[in-house]
Amino acid sequence: MLDVAYEAVTDLAPGRLAEIDEDRGTIRVRIDKHEPIADVVRQLNIEIEQLLSSARWFQLWGTEIVCSDTPDQPLRIEYALRSWVPREIGACVAEDRGTVHVYICPDLNPEQFAAAMNPATEDFLAGGHWFQLYGGEIIDNGPEQMNKV
Repeated sequence: MLDVAYEAVTDLAPGRLAEIDEDRGTIRVRIDKHEPIADVVRQLNIEIEQLLSSARWFQLWGTEIVCSDTPDQPLRIEYALRSWVPREIGACVAEDRGTVHVYICPDLNPEQFAAAMNPATEDFLAGGHWFQLYGGEIIDNGPEQMNKV
């Protein structure tokens, strides 16, 4: 089972606006709760690009497996502030082949963003398109046991 959680924190290293930690089946996205959301989003785009370049994350799109090395559409996630996202929704996720867009209301503070992203990410992962290759195991969002490669 995949578990992705966002948290607004105060204990990141000085000057560090965001940090993404990965483990078996889990990702923890920690953001500085006192920084402007635009700065946090800018850093999140850098952090998520580094995570995806690890070549451990994959998207199942129809019958195709898309990864960071897919020639015509390498796997990527982009965070973007968009004024059309209602404040009460906070953030929404749109997925296409090889691309995930996270649209964020620019009026949110980092705590509100993290709170909005947790249910949005849960709904996104429930689509069953993503899996992680970690230590020889394929970890997805299905109910079955992990599969060894």
